[in-house]
Amino acid sequence: MTLIPTMNVHDMAEAVAFYTGILDFEPGWTNPPEGDPAYASLFRNGHELHLSSYSGRAGHRQTVVVLIDDADAQFAAFRARGFVPPDRPESPVHTGPVDQSWGTREFYIDDPSGNTLCFMQR
Repeated sequence: MTLIPTMNVHDMAEAVAFYTGILDFEPGWTNPPEGDPAYASLFRNGHELHLSSYSGRAGHRQTVVVLIDDADAQFAAFRARGFVPPDRPESPVHTGPVDQSWGTREFYIDDPSGNTLCFMQR
């Protein structure tokens, strides 16, 4: 079985640019190829993520956990690609990798539509 999460986005071009330009996803297909509403696929390290800007799905934010080997190296790579962590003192996992009490090292990144990707090192 393969699970493919779908993130709801407000603007497909903005979302694809963020996921490919900052988070290092590879673009797949987009239908239709330009404009909104649209549905798109992205790929990263053999895994697939879908994006949808159709109005029936808009407004529902999701969180997807991405398992990684090295949280610090991955965070540094995203910073090198232009990611600027938000100033959120109430949420330290949004500003950089944090050791969690349950034994993981994590950081969170919110996409332009408010979806959260939790990058987790076990």
